[in-house]
Amino acid sequence: MTRLIIYQVYSGGENNMATTIINPAPVNDSSNSSGMGFLLGVIILVVVGFLLIIYTIPIVKQGLSGIGSGGVQITVPKTINVNVQQSK
Repeated sequence: MTRLIIYQVYSGGENNMATTIINPAPVNDSSNSSGMGFLLGVIILVVVGFLLIIYTIPIVKQGLSGIGSGGVQITVPKTINVNVQQSK
């Protein structure tokens, strides 16, 4: 909480009034923080990393074992007739 303290000093005259405003800077008391945000962030990071590893390893293994076969079969003839005769 920020407090605003105003002092008014009268020097005896009608318009000779000085105003002093003292606004202290907020105090950052780091001893009250328990580090709960850091701990929660680390736990979330570990869980996300674990899920990433668990779900990506089978996908990578399946993709690497299918290299060359891939489940698609294409039949390529041994000879190709390139003599094309067009009808007139």
